[in-house]
Amino acid sequence: VLFTQVNGGCSSQWSWQVVSHHNAAFSIQSVLSNIFVVSLSVADLVVAVYPYPLILSAIFHNGWTMGNLHCQISGFLMGLSVIGSIFNITAIAINRYCYICHSLRYDKLFNLKNTCCYLCLTWILTVVAIVPNFFVGSLQYDPRIYSCTFAQTVSTSYTITVVVVHFIVPLSVVTFCYLRIWILVIQVKHRVRQDCKQKLRAADIRNFLTMFVVFVLFAVCWGPLNFIGLAVSINPSKVQPHIPEWLFVLSYFMAYFNSCLNAVIYGLLNQNFRKEYKRILLTLWTPRLLFIDVSKGGTEGMKSKHSPAITTNNNHAEIHL
Repeated sequence: VLFTQVNGGCSSQWSWQVVSHHNAAFSIQSVLSNIFVVSLSVADLVVAVYPYPLILSAIFHNGWTMGNLHCQISGFLMGLSVIGSIFNITAIAINRYCYICHSLRYDKLFNLKNTCCYLCLTWILTVVAIVPNFFVGSLQYDPRIYSCTFAQTVSTSYTITVVVVHFIVPLSVVTFCYLRIWILVIQVKHRVRQDCKQKLRAADIRNFLTMFVVFVLFAVCWGPLNFIGLAVSINPSKVQPHIPEWLFVLSYFMAYFNSCLNAVIYGLLNQNFRKEYKRILLTLWTPRLLFIDVSKGGTEGMKSKHSPAITTNNNHAEIHL
């Protein structure tokens, strides 16, 4: 924009091309960083599609009436959602860590091909983590929580492995990533790294805070159940009789409730989600507004083509380190 103002209108086409290229790169980068967020949403939705309706049926009938096959499928999908969530949260934390703390190498580490490979690897590891349940026989119906789920007392060694590999290790990785990001954010706040060429957008920090809250709530919701399972597996004969049934049930339903929280977090902390939630609700309430929004969006899109400088200002909000 400065170049255009100094040298006259003859360079306006060149300036528009530069801005368009930057906006396209920014858009691709946003899509790649949000792939894991979409994957996390899919993991949360898995339980709503199949296991939760069966749990409601078991509650109404005061017992499991769907047979062993549905029990195994329900338990498998429940585990797929849980492990998929924690692995996707881990992938998001690593992605944010590389983007904020190692921005110079981010484009090579998380290009389109590599990001798709990381996403496939995340779900392959998730499936591999769930399959051993069929060999151990740990997917069983628990009448206390009206659902087919992982039985913590079937195998001591396997329960310890599950808690360590599928909870403690991922949370340790996520904690390390977010701790490093927090250190960098604090350094930015106190302006102790002004000599560094690294840059952070305000939107990056807001997105980081959103995913950090997602991680904290996941740890809070799933922590009690995992630590109870770890304590029971270490010494079943002494620990299990001393765990109140209400505490066990509460820990399970806290874990189940976590799948419902992420959408609320996005709505509270992300302005784009709030706008889309509002638009969806208004559309459901008055469907004719959908056509008005589409028509209005097309008109505004035509008008915005003549003002690239406004788009540039929005995308260049940065914090210099």
